[in-house]
Amino acid sequence: MSAEITTNRKALRDFHILERFEAGVELRGTEVKSIRAGLVSLQGSFARMDGPNLCLYESSVQPYERASHEQHEPKRVRRLLLHRSEIDRLVGEIERAGRTVVALRMYWKSGRVKVELGLGKGKDDGDKRADLKKRVSDREVDRAIADFQRKRPGR
Repeated sequence: MSAEITTNRKALRDFHILERFEAGVELRGTEVKSIRAGLVSLQGSFARMDGPNLCLYESSVQPYERASHEQHEPKRVRRLLLHRSEIDRLVGEIERAGRTVVALRMYWKSGRVKVELGLGKGKDDGDKRADLKKRVSDREVDRAIADFQRKRPGR
């Protein structure tokens, strides 16, 4: 059972997601308490290599109010926990032109915080417009079907 903590909705708008990965996150105690309180944001967060490790950048975990003496930095770099083979495969994909790893969502799994990473290729403005047109047309079709179902006699 996984409970959604937060999602990065802009990532799906700005990138074509080619592949998805699940990664653990190395956190401190006050960060876990802040995440439980919902004080986390993945807007603009991405993963990149930092030495031998894959790290999560630009994710924001707000400070925990009732922490005693030790507090964490809200935008600190957090190490991602993946198998070495997954990291090597991701590094190979990142080195290709135009590929990046973005954080899509954060959730609980078996009492641990997990991040869903997406290997993405950036969309250009034409792709974004095409997606918007498709969404609008799908919405109009759904409305027309719902109106037809509502007006049908003898149901």
